[in-house]
Amino acid sequence: MEEGTSKSLGHCCDTGDDYDVLQWDTREDCEVRQILDRVADKWSLLVIALLDRRSLRFTELRREIDGISQRMLTRTLRHLERDGLVSRTVHPTVPPRVDYELTPLGATLHDTIRALVTWTEEHQKEIAAARAAYDVREAAERQAAERAEAGRAAVARDVLAGGR
Repeated sequence: MEEGTSKSLGHCCDTGDDYDVLQWDTREDCEVRQILDRVADKWSLLVIALLDRRSLRFTELRREIDGISQRMLTRTLRHLERDGLVSRTVHPTVPPRVDYELTPLGATLHDTIRALVTWTEEHQKEIAAARAAYDVREAAERQAAERAEAGRAAVARDVLAGGR
């Protein structure tokens, strides 16, 4: 092991003097990356947003989240519970009633998500304009490439026709 290398498996930061704290580690085994992947996926974001209002039962969550399968909701809730963001309460009734709610840690994440949503709302027109400009550039580049290819094909036909 190189000198200065952390022995901790969860430690994924560079150990050199020139480490930029703003640079995210891209290795798959990076714990920070794994957490970001988990909390930033679309289903987790929706579950966290819904649970910020109140605790919900599984069926209520499934009804509220358009397009999520029962399996995916189960997996998402289990992962969020494992990460300490959601708590699961089983009530001793027949049939059993299970409620999900944000933990205090999950509530702090919701605040961060809300800030991201606010940023998105404030900049959605700029993003839409950038997308439209990009699409126009891409279409123009594609047309130019098609014209160039057609020109090359015409030259090739002329050369082949002249060579007969």
